[in-house]
Amino acid sequence: MSATQSSSGVQTPKVGANYENSTYQERRNMSVAEIQDAVRSGSVPNVKSTKEAHDIAYAGGWEADALIEDLEKKLAAEDRKKGFFDLEFKNPKHFTWLLVAFASMGGLLSGLDQSLISGANLFLPKDLGLDARQNSLVNSGMPLGAVGGALILGPCNEYFGRRRSIIISCILYTIGAALEAGSVNYGMIVAARVILGLGVGLEGGTVPVYVAETVERRLRGNMVSLYQFNIALGEVLGYAVAAMFLKVPGNWRYILGSSLVFSTIMFIGMLFMPESPRFLMHKGRTVDAFSVWKRIRGLNDSEARGEFFVMKVSNDEEEAQIAAGSAGRKYPWLDFFTKPRARRALVYANIMIFLGQFTGINAIMYYMSVLMSQMGFNDIQSNYMALVGGGSLLIGTIPAIFLMETCGRRFWANAMLPGFFIGLVLVGVSYQIGDHTAKLAVYFIGLIMYEMFFGSYACLTWVIPSESYPTYLRSYGMEVSDAWLFLSSFIVTYNFTAMQEAMTKPGLAIGFFGGIAVLGWVYQVLFMPETKDKTLEEIDLIFERPTMDIVRENWANTMETNKDLFSFRFKKVFIDSHTPRRASIVDTSDTKGAGHA
Repeated sequence: MSATQSSSGVQTPKVGANYENSTYQERRNMSVAEIQDAVRSGSVPNVKSTKEAHDIAYAGGWEADALIEDLEKKLAAEDRKKGFFDLEFKNPKHFTWLLVAFASMGGLLSGLDQSLISGANLFLPKDLGLDARQNSLVNSGMPLGAVGGALILGPCNEYFGRRRSIIISCILYTIGAALEAGSVNYGMIVAARVILGLGVGLEGGTVPVYVAETVERRLRGNMVSLYQFNIALGEVLGYAVAAMFLKVPGNWRYILGSSLVFSTIMFIGMLFMPESPRFLMHKGRTVDAFSVWKRIRGLNDSEARGEFFVMKVSNDEEEAQIAAGSAGRKYPWLDFFTKPRARRALVYANIMIFLGQFTGINAIMYYMSVLMSQMGFNDIQSNYMALVGGGSLLIGTIPAIFLMETCGRRFWANAMLPGFFIGLVLVGVSYQIGDHTAKLAVYFIGLIMYEMFFGSYACLTWVIPSESYPTYLRSYGMEVSDAWLFLSSFIVTYNFTAMQEAMTKPGLAIGFFGGIAVLGWVYQVLFMPETKDKTLEEIDLIFERPTMDIVRENWANTMETNKDLFSFRFKKVFIDSHTPRRASIVDTSDTKGAGHA
């Protein structure tokens, strides 16, 4: 490559030269004329390291502009026609909100179907002649089917993409709900619940990834948390729908069939949504990824341009690593066993899911009406009182939507878990109180505390897996996490009645669910890394670090926090430590050069 020597003695490329093989330092010392020539010519440098790409993005490097210019030319050369389903807005942020709204409706459907069965439980067993064990399978049929849905998540996401996988889940939702409403015997209602579960499992692991891969990093935690909010909203809506049909003949059929309305709306909406740009990049469709990126993120600000550039370099680096081993290309999931970075993400994501499920939330939501009847309410009252639990869960998710990215994952997890542990203790204690009024008071205080704190905590079970895995393993990783989530839900839900009998009600609430919460808090303090305000590619670099480095850093931070708390420096712990999110991944400070420092 032809070059000239700068005043500092560093070789820089000449105007008109081929910039593709220039080094990072050479490109940092290029003149304005050379940078303009490089961008105009579409000469994109070969950046082979994600870390170098981040350095370029932070410096506002011209390399991102060169890539954008090159792709603009390729896109223009294809002369694409706008299709009927190709929505576009002048302000790309409007597209982001619409995309998140429709995708997160999957959470609404999931929550709706979880709580609808609670109301139907009061009437369905009598109409179909089910005993307690059969009804347990009807209740747990959906999480069991969701395990199957999770197992097809990887193949569906890899071969059909995120968007089409969500559309397939809508179809499964619709078929399952229709069969539920028309069930005439035990076998049919179980089959309907399993089919419905297939849709829940496929959608549950796909939507958080779809949202995480499309929204900007500053909003990712908040937007993925919106999915949990919709689950809680769906649960409240399910209790309300059940209350509407309580006095209608054949009430449980209308209750279970009502989700057809929402699955149809979501199906139509998803037809107008684009595919995830990171998935398209993963499949080698760079121009398609760029076209979608323009629609949903825009290219007017350096943040969007820099993130796309890093995404492209990171994908190329991953592909090069996979190509280096033929086994890795054929069976990429083997990297979960052979590569520490992938293994750390797998262990971390699935322990967080374990903590979310084995502390009882889904079993409690499924059996909410039954639990209310155990407290002395009749069938009608139990259905209405179930709204207390569902409403508390919904309210608890709201802070996560607005504060997840401000406070960070670690603070959020370690602050919320003790709160719902105290709620479990109060619920357990209430069963031992003789006076009925006092018993109800303590029970509802505990239930509301548990549901509200868990509502905020539960957001992490969707946020963390969706952002932890590398792009080329994200489909397989979410398949494992999603399957584990619903398998855990099935285990706890199916055995809930038997566990109450074997452990007693206080023993289950305090000893089992509460005991796991205590162990989980210790795990989070030591092993949980902070990933707030990071792009997905920056999170890759965090998981490249040895586990003990993360543990030592967490322990030092924990000791410092405890010291501040005991010294009454509350402002430092609760306000100063939560610094404002950086405005951009591109450093625009005056100490940097304009685009090539």
